[in-house]
Amino acid sequence: MSKPVWNPDNIRDIAESVGIASLGDDVVNNLSRDVEFRLSQVLDVALKFMRHSGRTVLATSDISHSLRVLSEEPLYGYESTRSLRFGEASIGPGQPLFYVEDEEMDFERLINQALPKVPRDTMFTAHWLAIEGVQPSIPQNPTSAESRSQELLPKGLGANPHLSALSGNDNVSVKPLVKHVLSKELQMYFERVCAAILDENSDEYRDAAFSSLRNDPGLQQLIPYFVNYASEKITHSLSNVFVLHQVLRLIGALLENHNIFLDPYVVSLVPTILTTLISHRLGPNPPFPKTLDELTALRVLSASLLSALLKRYSKTSLTLEPRMIRTLLRVTLDPLQSYSSHFGAIIGLVTVGGSRVVRELLIPNLELYSEIIKEGVEGEVTTRSGLGNTKRDAQLVVEAVINAFRKLIDDKASLQKVDYESPLEEEEVQKLRIAVGQFFADRVIRDNTVAMTRVMLQKLAI
Repeated sequence: MSKPVWNPDNIRDIAESVGIASLGDDVVNNLSRDVEFRLSQVLDVALKFMRHSGRTVLATSDISHSLRVLSEEPLYGYESTRSLRFGEASIGPGQPLFYVEDEEMDFERLINQALPKVPRDTMFTAHWLAIEGVQPSIPQNPTSAESRSQELLPKGLGANPHLSALSGNDNVSVKPLVKHVLSKELQMYFERVCAAILDENSDEYRDAAFSSLRNDPGLQQLIPYFVNYASEKITHSLSNVFVLHQVLRLIGALLENHNIFLDPYVVSLVPTILTTLISHRLGPNPPFPKTLDELTALRVLSASLLSALLKRYSKTSLTLEPRMIRTLLRVTLDPLQSYSSHFGAIIGLVTVGGSRVVRELLIPNLELYSEIIKEGVEGEVTTRSGLGNTKRDAQLVVEAVINAFRKLIDDKASLQKVDYESPLEEEEVQKLRIAVGQFFADRVIRDNTVAMTRVMLQKLAI
């Protein structure tokens, strides 16, 4: 029997390391031959991986694949992209020891080299990948040019002509994908609804269209089209009161439909509603007597829509209410704006913010605003910002401010706690004039009860 290639002394060393003191020579020889067989088997399979990979140098990954194929435990810690250099050391006569040489580092160079950059803290951010099927243009998403180039690439079977030829499909014609935004039925629905809401001759036709917008659950794909339609009509039809009123009803019907998702379009709806609320030029010029009442109702409807929109979406858009209030307050305090714009801004502030906005923002500015509104009420100014009938608009502003005062009386308990029988004292009248200005204080005292005046002083903590 030939002598085994594997050194039997290694078998004895391993046996002693696991607590086996003595092994017979026959056992050691058989174990050595078995180790030799296992090694040759692993190497044979590893060489097959090397040849199939088109290489002439055996790699550690070939050994790992071979062990995996033979259901053996793989080796750990030997994966490397660089070739290993082995050194040889002698531990005795005829007993060489091979080891992996470590890379020598120049200590001086290691000290003088620049320090690496401090790594950033682990963090994550969220962004919209797509909103209602539309990809927003942000740095995290591909640019429109990249998306367009990807859309033009052929996809599906036959996209690669070489692979098609190999599969036997020599005459495969590839057509680019066509993006169908809306179905024909939805296009017809959109056109007929837009025509119905602007039909002045058929109230039944309009009511049916608005009823469908309130209740139909399949309108999600049409939402951006309706929002864009409303914005265009408001922008180009400021002189047509009927169109403005119907477009606002369209927005109101969409807000009442709880089957659709309007969150991404709130930012686009707010400017459209604000235009009809605070625009200084609405309706024909000069306006007809009947049109004046319609314009007032139009601004009131706009304020109610802003309030409804805020109640529904203020939790998903935290900056919505502050931005609305900031815009309306800026218009209210602008002396160059028309009284009609002031009227819309004030009713918007009262509707959106309630008693808190009246107490903290509107009333502290009324003393300065009294001089502006007093000119219009007394008829000293005939035109303002190119609009006629300023005196009527100024009276509407005064009524809106008086109605805002009533917001401070939010419960009947407030009226029960004050003395409403004894007349007002001079000190109370002076406090009210300091709080809201002489003009509005005189109107409150003249038009309202003693109890309301005292409740206002109590709410204002004066």
